[in-house]
Amino acid sequence: MMTRIVAVLVLAASPAAAQTRPSTTAMTCQQTIRLIQARGALVLGTGGMTYDRFVRDRSFCEPTEIARRAFRPTRDNPSCLIGYTCYEPGRGDWLGVDD
Repeated sequence: MMTRIVAVLVLAASPAAAQTRPSTTAMTCQQTIRLIQARGALVLGTGGMTYDRFVRDRSFCEPTEIARRAFRPTRDNPSCLIGYTCYEPGRGDWLGVDD
């Protein structure tokens, strides 16, 4: 009985493990922008083994995070503005604050 349960769990997890994330380098700049705009937030590969989470706007960030413009390589543009990434701001990120 236990073997059957384990087998079912392994088979159920297999399709998810086989899926790959979309890559900015496989899409055009406009395709990448449209995908982020449509989904609001998602993780994309950015070439090789690198990836990041990209968002349509700050509303997809945590309340304490700031959205920063994200330029990434696409199939047709080495530096396409595809959307934003969220990050926790440091002291130097606020106007009028010196490091």
